[in-house]
Amino acid sequence: MSAQLQYQGTGRRKNAVARVRLLAGNGKYTINDRDLSEYFGKKTLEMIVQQPLEVTETLGKYDLIARVHGGGTTGQAGALRMGIARALLKADESLRPALKRAGFLTRDPRMKERRKYGLKKARKAPQFSKR
Repeated sequence: MSAQLQYQGTGRRKNAVARVRLLAGNGKYTINDRDLSEYFGKKTLEMIVQQPLEVTETLGKYDLIARVHGGGTTGQAGALRMGIARALLKADESLRPALKRAGFLTRDPRMKERRKYGLKKARKAPQFSKR
């Protein structure tokens, strides 16, 4: 392990968990040993991941190494966003107002509703037949 100063943050969204490490660098993103665009493949998800750095104007200042597991791609992007925001907070506490205003420090509590018996999904009922 390098002796370089690093900041860690954990982010969660739906069933996804992201462990993020920020290192001083030039803006290289490594997620599960792959590049950002290679891992997500959608520009919208890449934008979600980069939002905390854009809001705090630290876009090219940190290299990012992350491990993400669980959930789908959208949940993983949201978890990464939260992890990056928490790591930035450890790097510089003065960034808190901007991150809090943008809502990146709050965990999104929405989860998938469980399926109920007698129904096809959480709320979708089988087709009703009168006769």
